[in-house]
Amino acid sequence: MRRLRRQVRRLDFRRWKWERRSRKLAAEPSSQSTSAIKTSNMTSLTAFAFTGPALASSCRHMQSSALPIFSRKPQGLLSLHRWAQSSSPSRLLQGPQQVRQSCSRAAFRIAASSEERHYDFDLFTIGAGTGGVRASRFAANFGAKVAICELPFALVSSETRGGAGGTCVLRGCVPKKLLSIGGEMRETIEAAQEFGWELDSPPRLNWDRLRENKNNELQRLNQIYMKQIETAGIHFIEGRGKLVDAHTVEVNGKKITAKNILIAVGTKSIVPPIEGAEHTITSDHILDLKQAPKKLLVVGGGYIAAEQASIYKNYGAEVHMFYRSEALLAGFDKDCVEHITEQFEMRGIHLSASTSPVKIVKEENGQLTVTAELKSGEKITLDKVDQMLMATGRKPNTLNLGLEEAGVKLGEQKEIVVNDINQSVSTPSVYALGDCAFRKPLTPVARMEGTTFAQHVFGGMKDVKPEYDCIASVVFSSPQLATVGLSEQEALDKHDNIDVFLSSFKPLQNAISKNEGKALMKLVVNADNDQLLGAHMVGPEAAEILLGMSTIVKFGITKSQLDRTVGIHPTSAEEFVTMREPARQFRNKKLQEE
Repeated sequence: MRRLRRQVRRLDFRRWKWERRSRKLAAEPSSQSTSAIKTSNMTSLTAFAFTGPALASSCRHMQSSALPIFSRKPQGLLSLHRWAQSSSPSRLLQGPQQVRQSCSRAAFRIAASSEERHYDFDLFTIGAGTGGVRASRFAANFGAKVAICELPFALVSSETRGGAGGTCVLRGCVPKKLLSIGGEMRETIEAAQEFGWELDSPPRLNWDRLRENKNNELQRLNQIYMKQIETAGIHFIEGRGKLVDAHTVEVNGKKITAKNILIAVGTKSIVPPIEGAEHTITSDHILDLKQAPKKLLVVGGGYIAAEQASIYKNYGAEVHMFYRSEALLAGFDKDCVEHITEQFEMRGIHLSASTSPVKIVKEENGQLTVTAELKSGEKITLDKVDQMLMATGRKPNTLNLGLEEAGVKLGEQKEIVVNDINQSVSTPSVYALGDCAFRKPLTPVARMEGTTFAQHVFGGMKDVKPEYDCIASVVFSSPQLATVGLSEQEALDKHDNIDVFLSSFKPLQNAISKNEGKALMKLVVNADNDQLLGAHMVGPEAAEILLGMSTIVKFGITKSQLDRTVGIHPTSAEEFVTMREPARQFRNKKLQEE
């Protein structure tokens, strides 16, 4: 406390000293006074604003572009003085990272005030999903004047409906995970009897209660996003935004100008032009069905298809999967795909590879009859289908946004073509992030891009850019499939010599239950330098385990270092640190015979 009182007394003296200098400067803003500011010692200024040597040191690490702003304009010095004068002792005694951010905010405000304003906002964001809100909040935190627009809330999106939170929160990751957790509880209840729990009556699913609780949670999350927008001081406009030109957005008939425009509108489902396709549903609808289907046909072999097939199989539906490719989950590691395919078949999911639907007929009772064609040309029929999910891909939701009219270049998939800082390659004032830029369509990637965008554009951190290497991903199927780094084939494409480590086992929770499911773990190692190239897992809690492995792979841990790690027993995760002998070895890209 004594030290704090001394610091406050020093601060009062310096405040009086700077007030006197500021009044003199305001009364006589001559070239001589400006020159005096240029040559003034900035160390004393930062010591005034932030007491303590560590805090003053933090200001010296502030962006180099910010310091000349203070010395170039007399009003800039006064702005910094007023900002510091209003600071509480607790704010003045913040840690280095907070001080650096505060310096950035002050520098941005001073820079903006020293320029003649031509725009309503520094940033206008179209789309209040995860990436858009993250970018807008961080930009506002750096001192930018920000506005954001989003369509009215709805659980099923359309041209006129959306909602803060976006696809992931309202009709993607979150509701999917909630339904997945609920479905897997059936398996847990069945296993409980083998662990000694006696059930007086068979469990019964109350779908209406599940749906109501799930929707209540989604509405809560939507309100959290709205609260975050309000707390950050962001101007929210409900409506559809459309570009008029490179600096103008039109919402609800009103034109708004902005120095920078950010597009964060995500993607939407693709439905192939099949006869009777109007009777099908997409991933939006499957997560908000009023009644659980007894018979479900899933068209597609990607992660959305695999997840929804697993979810509704766990809820007791008869599930069929039609997919054009020869294998599920294209792009994932081959061993993992083969393993999860076996697990799907063991669980009773009916798989039809190289199969494409060609006709859908809705019968009088509301059920569907689907005709499909095999690769051989043979046609098959599946009848009495309650719901048919078209999980056949997604595309950027960039139509009718005025992008092309504003000169924004679009790619083959109608994605916004951007550079390494998410800036449009054709229109420098326009940026895009998340799925509509179509790099890695994952929510955490959009969040990361939103952070780096704000830091780069508004925080003065010009060296900060998105990093796309070693991003973990997961399929929330039953069992889960999680992966980070290179698959075996990708590793062989890039390296001549690799070692592959494999372990397949029955998880402990399945040991005394009737569940025959097995887990698979896999490591891919560069045999030349022992560096881990990839880690993959199929099994319970794969997502939780692989997040830790992603750090290990990203920062170049070697297999020998991993082997020296003491595991936690008994866990599935310890398998990653106990695999000693490679299952396969490749030298000069050729498999070595035993």
